[in-house]
Parts: sequence; C-alpha cells; structure tokens
Amino acid sequence: MLSVIIVTHNSEKLIGRCIESLDQQSLAAARIIIVDSGSDSPSYLDVYSEKAGYEVHLKDNIGFAAANNFGLKHIADTDKYVCLMNPDTFLEPESFKRSVEIVSGRPGVAVLTGRLKGFDLNSGRPNGLLDSTGIFRTWYGRWYDRGQGLKNDDKYLIEEEVPAVCGAFMFCKVEVLSKNTPDVFDESFFMYKEDIDLCLRLRKQGWKMLYAPAVEAFHARGWSQNRKEISYQTRCLASKNEIRMNLKHRSPYLIWSLSKYFAVRLLHV
Repeated sequence: MLSVIIVTHNSEKLIGRCIESLDQQSLAAARIIIVDSGSDSPSYLDVYSEKAGYEVHLKDNIGFAAANNFGLKHIADTDKYVCLMNPDTFLEPESFKRSVEIVSGRPGVAVLTGRLKGFDLNSGRPNGLLDSTGIFRTWYGRWYDRGQGLKNDDKYLIEEEVPAVCGAFMFCKVEVLSKNTPDVFDESFFMYKEDIDLCLRLRKQGWKMLYAPAVEAFHARGWSQNRKEISYQTRCLASKNEIRMNLKHRSPYLIWSLSKYFAVRLLHV
C-alpha cells in the first residue's frame, strides 16, 4: 500500500533517527527503499540491507532527482502511495496514518506535505521554529519555504492548497506519478528546485498540492540557512537550476533568476 524512498549521500549522522521515526509509525510502510547517491563510504547502510522490509541500492553520485527516479522504479505495482523524504526528516508517529486519511478523501490532490518543524542536530532536539509549511513565490519571483525560521506557534494551522511542497517530505499518489514516467523528476536539475519543478508540472495537469498541518514532521535541514555558511558551488547550482526552471516553464520571473545567478557568480553573495 505504501512505500518510502530515502535518498542518502554521506548521511550517516542522520539516517538512524530517520529510520527510528519510520519504525515508530502507527501505519507501517510496506517497504523502505534507500538509494545511496555516491556516499564516500556507504557501509553505514549495511545494517538496513539485512532489516526486514528494507532494501538498499548503492549508486554513483547521480543526484537527488535521478536517485528518486531510480527508487520509484522499485516500488510495488500494488502501492497506492509513496512517500519521498530526506534522511534529515524525522516523522511524528501518526504522520503516515494521517497522510493516508487526508489524501484518500481528496481525489484532486497529487502530493501532500505536512507541517515541517525545525530540528537542531547539535542538541538533538527540536528548535521551536518552523521549517516549511509549503513553498511559495514572492511577487518578484523568489521561491521560499513559508514560515521558515518563525516561531512554531499558532501560524499556518489551516489545511490549504499550496503552489509547491518541500522535497524533504512529499506524500504522493502513485497513480499520479505513474503518468509522469519514465522519469518523474527532471534529472537535469541534479539537485535543488527539482521538487518545485515537479509540482509545477503536476499543477499544469490539473493536480493540487496540499499542505496539511495535522501531519507533522521535523526537518533538520542538512544545509545551513545562513547563506554565508553555504558553499559557493552549492549556491551556484541552486541559482542555475532556478534559471533552468524558469526557462522550462516560460516564466516571466526569469529576470529575477538571472540577476540572482550573476550576483552569486560575480559578487559571491
């Protein structure tokens, strides 16, 4: 009924807590598919190769998009749902049960995301902040995770359709993704912005992306929210993919993405 795909890359400090949260789900997944994309030493995944209901696939560093596509080719024909999640995402025990209950009653919804809350890896505890309540776009074209860095209080408690969802937790209907094969994600993105691109394509087909605050998870977010701590190469890749996405979707926000790219390349902002 439900499969989970986790793409890893040097995720040994994260994967244990992620797997623990999966094992504690009130509604268990039928299989957990781990696709490693070029970890320096993937032996940390050996323990899951021997775990019932788990399978591990070791690949070269093919990127987040391609690794997810590979994992999607290994789900069962009988699966109705597949959850795509990052190894730095830790679910609350009712996450899968509530996701199925919500999505099954909404035929127009393709992908559901939940209330992603921040998690501090250094302390090993929630940081009391929001991480994402859906992905939105500003009037000038910048995509952003709504609520990120704000206090986790009474904001964004209403279930609603959103423009896009964060790839850290995408609960999807298999029947919808199967119509976008052989490759669900555009592998030219490698990583960054591939989740937004998928949501835009699904919306053009008439499907909805749903934010459901009743579904909760923690996201440790492996990259720093402080741009000064993000590598130059990472910032270049993310900004280049934003140009690629706007070109692909013929978006008027191309001017913004071009400005951002040249600011990163020339000014190292």
